[in-house]
Amino acid sequence: MKKITSRDNATFRQLRLLAESSRERRKQNKTVLDGIHLVSGWFERFGPPELLAVSESGEQQVEIRDFLASHQKTVPQVFGDALFKEVSPVTTPTGILALVSIPHPPPAAKVAGSCVLLEAIQDAGNLGSILRTSAAAGISDIFLGPGCAQAWSPRVLRAGMGAHFLLRIHEHAELAQIIHNFSGISVSTRLDADATLFELDLAGPVAWVFGNEGGGLTADTAGSTHHAVRIPMPGKAESLNVAAAASICLFEEVRQKMTIRTRGDPASPPA
Repeated sequence: MKKITSRDNATFRQLRLLAESSRERRKQNKTVLDGIHLVSGWFERFGPPELLAVSESGEQQVEIRDFLASHQKTVPQVFGDALFKEVSPVTTPTGILALVSIPHPPPAAKVAGSCVLLEAIQDAGNLGSILRTSAAAGISDIFLGPGCAQAWSPRVLRAGMGAHFLLRIHEHAELAQIIHNFSGISVSTRLDADATLFELDLAGPVAWVFGNEGGGLTADTAGSTHHAVRIPMPGKAESLNVAAAASICLFEEVRQKMTIRTRGDPASPPA
């Protein structure tokens, strides 16, 4: 294993830049995965990363040691703990990280199944949570429009907990065009909508459209959807967090489709 001990090392400088700068991640089309869960998830989905790095103390952790033993063809670079802390994108380093190229799925001319469209979701935790919920609900395609946080930033990756590797994430998407070309229904949520989520027929493909944490969807995007619904809230809270709202919507779709399958409807479409 190669041990890195100097801040002048090119690998150290590259990792630190990528951990700190969204501009650098866009420029290089690379990001940093931190933690055994994300690193092992990448190996399972895409194979070896461009670079694997461990800290001196991380080498001694049983889980990391076992992982390295099972991937002996990928030789990690070893950083002293102080240097590793500087290149790790988390406050408390886990002891292992990987440098990877950001995957870009081919442009989706037409989406067959349900999908999620996001406009100006700026909070990394919200974005990561929506990605994780989408993967759990069987969604394959996620479209990020203008103003969204960077999907492959370290903070979003941590919140997504490996969901990125199960999804086709389309950044810088033209949401209006996706909605226009979508063969199913498109649905947005609005506090003052007449219809409730639970009244809507979600048996077919659905394009769910969610907007900014504070301002919601722009008027143009909201106006392009087929349906606007509200989530009934009998309590005194004025609104729901966008990630929570997305979870309720996606799993109401799951519930409806599972009910149809349970009844044995041969015409029920896949999610």
